[in-house]
Amino acid sequence: MSKSILCAIDISNGEHDGPVLARAAKLADMDGARLDVVTVLPDFGESWVSGFFEADHHEKAVHEAGEQLQRLCIDTLGEDRNEEIRHVVATGTAYQEILKTAEGAGADLIVIGAHKPDFKDYLLGPNAARVVRHSQVSVYVVR
Repeated sequence: MSKSILCAIDISNGEHDGPVLARAAKLADMDGARLDVVTVLPDFGESWVSGFFEADHHEKAVHEAGEQLQRLCIDTLGEDRNEEIRHVVATGTAYQEILKTAEGAGADLIVIGAHKPDFKDYLLGPNAARVVRHSQVSVYVVR
């Protein structure tokens, strides 16, 4: 029985992660668990890449990502259910931030989507595979 479920969403997938979110909400409802939803933005940090962006680019990106995450939750689960969800926009490497957020939230289960594996995924390892490999809690992968 889970007390806290973390659903990892890639907002760049648009509505394709709607079924992942719906499954996570269903699992949370079955156990009476809290549902947290996270999306991760890439970190350009202090590298030379950050020099190509405006100074407040990151803050704007976080704000926009938060709005998109809210919209996906509302469109998929409805406004009432969205009110109960904790929305998290993290910055960094996707699988690391998902694991860090799960640990910080005390999640018992991580729900994540995965696309059909491609040859390059076997060499590089997609984020879902890395989350599964390194997670200290159970991971539910939605295809």
